[in-house]
Parts: sequence; structure tokens; C-alpha cells
Amino acid sequence: MLLDGRSYEARIEDGAVLVDGHRVAIEVRNPREWLAEPGSRTVDGVLTVTAPMPGKVIRVLVSAGDSIQAGQGLVVVEAMKMQNEMRAPRSGRIITVTAREGSTVVAGEALATLE
Repeated sequence: MLLDGRSYEARIEDGAVLVDGHRVAIEVRNPREWLAEPGSRTVDGVLTVTAPMPGKVIRVLVSAGDSIQAGQGLVVVEAMKMQNEMRAPRSGRIITVTAREGSTVVAGEALATLE
């Protein structure tokens, strides 16, 4: 691993990372599950849903002005022959949809904006 221009060897061992002789406890969690947890924090205000990987937009499931529920599908992106449905992280209203069926997207590109 590189940190501030220095190279360190890191090993994962028994729920901890060993770096340069120091043991750091870790917990590996799937960030997609964070929003599903009761009491989890959500972002207030405007939120942009982005493509997590490069791919092709197969379907756009919402339109500007639509009211949506948390977990509702917004856009389907195909990457490496697998279709991935981008879901709403929270309930709200769609402000804009920039994804277009048949277009290609890069990782981090905005697909839709909600409030």
C-alpha cells in the first residue's frame, strides 16, 4: 500500500490489518447494506446517483418529477455482460435523469438526481 509516497506491506489477519508491525482492527462491511439498516443515516437535500462502473445504459426506469421510494430501481446499466440496477438510496422526487437508453457511461457519471 502507498501512503504519502511511502510503500508499506499490509496483511489481513484475523479481523485486523498488519501494517509495518502495527495491528489495526477492521470490520469489512458492504456499503450497499448501510442504507438498508434501521436507523442508518441518509443524505438530506439533493443527491446524485452515479454509475459505479463503466457500461451501457439498458433501461431508464424513472422520469423527472417522479416520486420514488427507497430501493426503487432508477436505471439499469450493463457492464461485463451483467445488468446492474441502480436503486434509489432513499425516498424522494426525481429532479433530473441524465442517463439515456443505449448510451455508454463511465464510472462516477451522473445517472439521475433526486431530492
